[in-house]
Amino acid sequence: MNPLVEQFRKYGRLQEAIEQDIEDRTNYFLKRKGEHFLKEGQHISSYFVLKKGLIRAYFFKNGKELNSWFGEENQIFGSILPVYTQKPSFENIQFLEDTEIYAISADSLNELYRKYPELNFIGRKIAEEVCIVLEERIISLHTESATERYHSLIKQQPNLLNRVNLGHIASYLGITQETLSRIRRL
Repeated sequence: MNPLVEQFRKYGRLQEAIEQDIEDRTNYFLKRKGEHFLKEGQHISSYFVLKKGLIRAYFFKNGKELNSWFGEENQIFGSILPVYTQKPSFENIQFLEDTEIYAISADSLNELYRKYPELNFIGRKIAEEVCIVLEERIISLHTESATERYHSLIKQQPNLLNRVNLGHIASYLGITQETLSRIRRL
């Protein structure tokens, strides 16, 4: 089963014709560890789901990589600026493991929204979920201590510690690797 269809089903009922149309517009990619789905300045505008694998999103500040999020299997992803505003991406999305992805372009998805108005409800629910995740991340960065952010990350994505190097995790938390080591010893 197409994992994009599976994810859309979590947000609402899909008619068989809609599922088939999504299937017909979905692209499958196998990416190797270290490759990128998107680089800063690109206009790749797609939603995608990882069937297997792991990704990170990061950007550069003063020549340093800062991780903004990690993605695991069975979640819908996309870089917000290219998908919603057709602006170039600010972030980079890199594969941290060999990864299987299923992607649909924003243009194809918008055609499906026009063709099947009921699909707009699912799109809205996905956008709402993205807004919630982003707001929670902003609140976390401004109100939680480094230790609290670490524990929140473990609670939300418990498998990351076994799959992501500690330098990436420290960057995501906004701390040094040494501080992360101290937090982990507590």
